[in-house]
Amino acid sequence: MKRTKILGACLITAMSVLSVACNNNNPQAEKATETTTKTTSPAELKIAYVEVDSIMSQYKFCKDFSLILQKKGQNIQSTLASKQQSLEAAAANFQQKIQQNAYTREQAEAIQAGLQKQGADLQVLNQRLSNEFQVETEKYNTALRDSIQNFLAKYNKDKKYSLILSKAGDNLLYADKAYDITNEVIAGLNKAYKPIEKSQPSKEEKAKK
Repeated sequence: MKRTKILGACLITAMSVLSVACNNNNPQAEKATETTTKTTSPAELKIAYVEVDSIMSQYKFCKDFSLILQKKGQNIQSTLASKQQSLEAAAANFQQKIQQNAYTREQAEAIQAGLQKQGADLQVLNQRLSNEFQVETEKYNTALRDSIQNFLAKYNKDKKYSLILSKAGDNLLYADKAYDITNEVIAGLNKAYKPIEKSQPSKEEKAKK
């Protein structure tokens, strides 16, 4: 649930978006896909690259949803920890009472069965909240991918790049800064971005009540 893991998911999503051919409107590119007898020579390629780390740190959408997921993860951990502590306290109290012969056999069996059910319910809750968190993460990653793809499609109508590459760390052995369009892409993404509306109380927050 840590923020680094969340940002890591964003990074993978952004790289998968940026590391594909982007010039879908280039007649030469379309013609090249229709025939195997003609290939595009290197001289005809127009290439650019984007620093993925900069998008992750400066794109407002990614920063916003990273905070949302971080908060959701913390809420899940808090909910599960609280219920786990309550169950452990109840189990400890039960053991103490057993040692004091405070229950009849029937009472002890009933209480033990109740504690076992609480433990099973907690495991179910853990799985459900984890699944919800995964679904939420995938939803935002899809939205991130779509926002970048939609922007690049519009951006590239005028720029007409044959390829826009993602640069993260040293995945590109060499990249001339002349081909760096990171600032343009980030500025365009942020200009088109509409802040995420505040959501209703999450299910894990309701589970606390």
